[in-house]
Amino acid sequence: MSLLFEPTRIGPLEVKNRFVHSATYECMASPNGEVTDELVNRYRNLARGEVGLIIPGYLYVHPRGKAIGRQTGIHHDELVPGLRRLVDVVHEEGGRIVFQLAHGGRQSPKKVIGQPPLAPSSFGRDPVTMNKAKAASEKDIQEIIPAFAQAARRALEAGADGLQLHCAHGYLLNEFLSPFFNRRQDQWGGSPEKMFRIVKEIILAIKAEVGGEFPILVKLNTSDFTPKPGITPELGARYAGWLKELGIAAIEISSGTFYTFHMVRGGIPINDLARGLPLWMRPMAKMVFKKLIDPCRFQPLYNLPAARIIKPVLGDVPLMLVGAVRTLNEMEEVVRNGEADFVSLSRPLIREPFLVKRLREGKAEAASCISCNKCFAAIFNNFPLRCYVDGLPK
Repeated sequence: MSLLFEPTRIGPLEVKNRFVHSATYECMASPNGEVTDELVNRYRNLARGEVGLIIPGYLYVHPRGKAIGRQTGIHHDELVPGLRRLVDVVHEEGGRIVFQLAHGGRQSPKKVIGQPPLAPSSFGRDPVTMNKAKAASEKDIQEIIPAFAQAARRALEAGADGLQLHCAHGYLLNEFLSPFFNRRQDQWGGSPEKMFRIVKEIILAIKAEVGGEFPILVKLNTSDFTPKPGITPELGARYAGWLKELGIAAIEISSGTFYTFHMVRGGIPINDLARGLPLWMRPMAKMVFKKLIDPCRFQPLYNLPAARIIKPVLGDVPLMLVGAVRTLNEMEEVVRNGEADFVSLSRPLIREPFLVKRLREGKAEAASCISCNKCFAAIFNNFPLRCYVDGLPK
């Protein structure tokens, strides 16, 4: 049997294979962030499809960190029973589940949170929401850190097998880590050590709250692709070394922010994406999208070059590789070569929730996803996450 289907460990956690469902916004929670039957059914199917480790879409840890309308929340104790439903259905099917904790930062729309979004620094406007962020004060930061710790407690109370800190895709923790977004000259910015400080403080606060045995994973940007330099693979490797010293259980590497489509390279469904924007923004947005077609075209294993820089720093800490991993041969090669320890899949599992089972049974050699990104356009039009290769509803 392929090494992809052998049991392996993430810290104290045993996982039945090397396949990970990479956190993907589902547009399925209630307006208040509560788990719904739609969410439960989605993750039941993925667990039945033999995905070893399931990471649901990002959960917001604070009301001001909500990034989009039907995002699942973990910011209040009343949400724990619903989150426990997700955990239970995954465990019943033999899977493992880790909750991704996130704060939207400057990418939290004002119309969603009812006030200006928070960011490390205040400059310009967000390219999608066009909102201007407020620079987080010391008081704001001292509210954010325990919000993550309390969210971790709720994850543990819900029975989750661990948590993942979302430090990618232009959200708040990515912003603090990035020299493009973080232009502070205080204890929270001005050098890599100071930019990293909030992540370190959050990890220490989580450990103080839930103990050192609860696995903490991190999703880390390795390239921001921002107008001016942000995180690079070399800076990402430096952060990875510090995360290893803090005892994190695994790192999933990714790339891109709202400035580009580098996080989901492939087709750019221009008209479908523009539908989700106010009328006045659509003409300009279409021009921007057209310019991104060539630089963001599909490229197999597009995060692999960064993995080759970061994996040597991690040693025994597992690395999860996401980003256009499509064929069984590619998956086996990166694991066999020691370039990654787990294969993370997002878009392929939207189209084929039973893909891993089909690969194990020899009924498939590759994902059938064509990376058209209509699923990506759908969620920003408030349609539930699924494959829309034949077109979005009218």
